[in-house]
Amino acid sequence: MNKSSDLLPEGLEDRLPASAARITRAMRACLDVLDAHGYDRVRPPLLEFERTLASRMPAGVATQRCFRFVDPVSLRTLALRSDITPQIGRIAATSMAKAPRPLRLAYCGDTAVIKASQLDPARERLQLGGELIGADTVAAASEIVTTAIETCQAAGLSGISVDFTLPDLVDTLAAPDAALDAETVEAIRRELDTKDAGGLKAVGGADYLPLLYATGPFAEALDALRDFDKAGALASRIEGLAAIAGRIGDSARITLDPTERHGFEYQSWLGFTLYAEGVRGAVGRGGTYRIGGSDEAATGFTLYLDRLAEGAAEPDAARKVYLALGHDPAAAAKLRSEGARTIAQIGENEDPAALGCTHVLRGTETAPL
Repeated sequence: MNKSSDLLPEGLEDRLPASAARITRAMRACLDVLDAHGYDRVRPPLLEFERTLASRMPAGVATQRCFRFVDPVSLRTLALRSDITPQIGRIAATSMAKAPRPLRLAYCGDTAVIKASQLDPARERLQLGGELIGADTVAAASEIVTTAIETCQAAGLSGISVDFTLPDLVDTLAAPDAALDAETVEAIRRELDTKDAGGLKAVGGADYLPLLYATGPFAEALDALRDFDKAGALASRIEGLAAIAGRIGDSARITLDPTERHGFEYQSWLGFTLYAEGVRGAVGRGGTYRIGGSDEAATGFTLYLDRLAEGAAEPDAARKVYLALGHDPAAAAKLRSEGARTIAQIGENEDPAALGCTHVLRGTETAPL
């Protein structure tokens, strides 16, 4: 057989038993936390009509990220979702438009993108998250951030940190300055995002230079932001950040980078990124936003579950008990109810140890192999 016929496309991979088990455990733990906080799970379809999906995504994103093909039934173009959040927005604006607000929804499902980045080459992700529809207040943001931290902890992550940003920072500061045109504001935003002091001066943003240094550990960075904000344009955001940090307490390390916009281009006043020990890159993101198409306020977070599972602590291995032919079914059922895994013999010359078993059932009792 030609082995090249078994190759998978770039950015896609099989998840073998150990990896799949870690992901499944993390998924269950995260969904249990969301359920406990009142987030009801919904399951949008993997495919949608491209026009429907694109209408709730930023302009051009569906074309750049989503696989598309013609539906042989309707003869209309379908899109394979690259992000579940726009679908949650559609559900909130249509099927659940009359549901009481705030509306709490949870989700978990696969997504795929046409092209991934060099830093993160995966083109398929298992995305899990919670959305609080109808509010983007400090109280809503506090709930979302603390719930996101709790889900990460429940999944077995440690050393969790939260990095806050203010996506509309430049727009808020530039609004009172009639001398700044849209092109200059965009240039200032770009140079701040790249942390280029020289470039910032060159585009007329010298007054914004202190923002490059209002970063780092939360308390110090927030004080630097307060010192910069002499006119009080950021007062409500600063106090909002302080209130959210107070809710987090010592459950996570907190940092602040108010000018970071990469990945937060469509968030409103708040964005945050989650990190954890043992995980390369971010484990999730969140923030406040407006639902595409309806413009309803919302706050939410997304976890990259397959990446998150890489850093989760390994659980204690369950006993794996071999059940020989003629074993007691009631005794085997009792073992499973107690958390053991069982492997039933189905043929001659089986090797229990080679099958990964640690014990064997003899009568109604187990014995180590």
